[in-house]
Amino acid sequence: MKNHHNLSTNSLACLLVVFGLSVSPSQAKAVKPSKNPVLLAQRTEQPSKSMPVVDTAKTVAPLAQTTDQSSKLLQVIDISIPVYSQPNLKSNQLATVDRGTLVTLIATQGDWYQIELANDARDGQKTGWVLQNRSKEGAFALQELVGPGKAEVTNPLITAPSEAFSSLRGQSSLPRVTTLAPFDPAQTTLPAPNLPRESISIPDRWRLMQTLGFKFPMYDPYNQNVLKGDLPVFTNLAPDLFFNLGVISDNLLEFRTVPTPVSQTTSGSQNIFGNRSQQIQASTLILSLGLSKGNTTFRPPDFEFRFVPAIQFNHVNVGEAAALYVDPTYGTQRNHSFLGVQELFVDYHLRNVSPKFDFDSLRVGIQPFISDFRGFLFQDTAMGVRVFGNRDSNRYQYNLAAFQRIEKDTNSGLNNIGKPLRDDYVFAANLYKQDFPILGFTSQVTAIHNLNRETTVHYDENGFLARPAFLGDVRPREYQVTYFGYSGDGHLGFLSDRYRLNLSTTSYAAVGKDNRSPLSQSAQDIQAYFHASELSRDFSWVRLRGSFLVASGDKDPYDNKATGFDAIFENPQFAGSDTSYFIRQSTPLIGGGGVGLSGRNGLLPSLRSSKEQGQSNFQNPGLRLYGVGADFDVLPKLRLFSNINKLYFMDTSSLSVLRNQYVSSADIGIDYSVGFHWRPYYNQNLLVNGSAAILQFGDGMKQLYGNTQSNLRSIILNAIFNF
Repeated sequence: MKNHHNLSTNSLACLLVVFGLSVSPSQAKAVKPSKNPVLLAQRTEQPSKSMPVVDTAKTVAPLAQTTDQSSKLLQVIDISIPVYSQPNLKSNQLATVDRGTLVTLIATQGDWYQIELANDARDGQKTGWVLQNRSKEGAFALQELVGPGKAEVTNPLITAPSEAFSSLRGQSSLPRVTTLAPFDPAQTTLPAPNLPRESISIPDRWRLMQTLGFKFPMYDPYNQNVLKGDLPVFTNLAPDLFFNLGVISDNLLEFRTVPTPVSQTTSGSQNIFGNRSQQIQASTLILSLGLSKGNTTFRPPDFEFRFVPAIQFNHVNVGEAAALYVDPTYGTQRNHSFLGVQELFVDYHLRNVSPKFDFDSLRVGIQPFISDFRGFLFQDTAMGVRVFGNRDSNRYQYNLAAFQRIEKDTNSGLNNIGKPLRDDYVFAANLYKQDFPILGFTSQVTAIHNLNRETTVHYDENGFLARPAFLGDVRPREYQVTYFGYSGDGHLGFLSDRYRLNLSTTSYAAVGKDNRSPLSQSAQDIQAYFHASELSRDFSWVRLRGSFLVASGDKDPYDNKATGFDAIFENPQFAGSDTSYFIRQSTPLIGGGGVGLSGRNGLLPSLRSSKEQGQSNFQNPGLRLYGVGADFDVLPKLRLFSNINKLYFMDTSSLSVLRNQYVSSADIGIDYSVGFHWRPYYNQNLLVNGSAAILQFGDGMKQLYGNTQSNLRSIILNAIFNF
């Protein structure tokens, strides 16, 4: 067996001589036969006259495990490991080494490893200590590098990493030769976990599909599309700039009946109420233009610029001229168009605070903001500055924001940036916590301060007084109010695994100061409260819902307390939301001043001149609501829903003062509504909504409007096209 081995090595030496390859005798080491095959390697050198040919048996040695700690090369497997000045966790932390980093081991002391941090001619060698432990995946945080390397190599014929890369760059005439011993699977080690993946970089990985011959039209949003942020743009500026275009066409046809005072131009009328029929047609085109930098697969973008203009055309036809303009000679029809800016902001990524891309960001400009899950208090697009981010793998989320509200266009509700900003300021801070207090439930705490300093008289575009409201002594007023709130949304699975319930709840307490009440003509302290909850349960394709809401009302308009709850700018998604008649329609308080009982798309009977342009009013009757509803997913593309709400005023004192009559009943009535959502293509590209609602008056509304105005109706058809 020994002779056979010598014969093999001598044959290999002869082969090397034939090809003109040789090594230095000082580098040669004898190969000893081993029971286990080992991996052998050698690097060929250029033939040289001064390099004699030697026997191959003395040139190649096995990669033996070294005992010299200074010759080991380690690789970091954990995400990051701190480096200390001494083998003690209480010593100074010098640096951190990240996953994939190669470090040279100098010495060991128990589980502590001394590694080399730097070694240069000027500063000399710098070292530190790291603690060997297990990573989150279960592997050791530091592992010995498998393969050739600077500190691992015992055979001088194998180059160190820097030499290997150097030889690769200049090896046009220097090929590398690797000799392998017979393969034995029993001696093959498993790959170390979490090592950096070996891959070849591609200059533009986004266009791989096109390179393979796949071409998609620009009107196709479901495949690679440069208009949908799938491919980079402006690559001469940066390699990872993406543009996203969104187009929404929202078309509305609405028929409704609203109590309307008789016009002065209508002769022979014996009643204060006139023709209550109204018809609205509105088309809104919304463009969303976004430019962002960064690959957003996991990490947030480095920055984002967004511009969202909206243009609306609407036509209104009413039965009485006084419903449209303060001057009834303008007629019973109105055509209106307006271009507004709904969003215009820059979002700058401040920093990442964890390896899981928890972040802090800054957003400046016209931007949307919602105060709670259902939009009870403040949901608007306003000019502001907002700092937001998350922590603990998105389990915590926070917002710190300051806004100055934008004047709205009277007849479209869009932002009118052509007018000065309102002296109405909103400061908000909130914190979200997922899986709190139970798994599957998200909690939110909120503090919002509303500072209003609008002391000048303001009329809307139709000539009606918007600020201050046309009630009481009609004098300008200021107020400041702070809302403290809690909101929760999620599942109540802890009650029963079989009967899993869903809960959405919101509560607010409002405290503040109104410098002048229009009714008492004196300053008042604001003390009000609000609560709303919706409990639901899913039965396969059916969801049953139960709703409850209470908003405090003002008991005495002439005392020094304003106890009626009012929001800043509400848009509630609750109890049927905008399919409900009472929520969707604004009912004017005829004979009680130029105010509405409630605002359009609003729940609270706040007695404002306008939800969009008016001021908050904390002298209002309040509201109590009990509701039930059901959603039916009849088909994957068709959902039916229905709601029944019973409504009451909390206190009718303010209504009695404004109408100069005693309103003895708090019964508003019953609101019935049904509707559907239809997605003919199973997606959001085309969405058709329809609903019908009726408000059947209770005794309280009959005292305000009479029996003839009962059974108010609303029919809506809405088609939305999305790209």
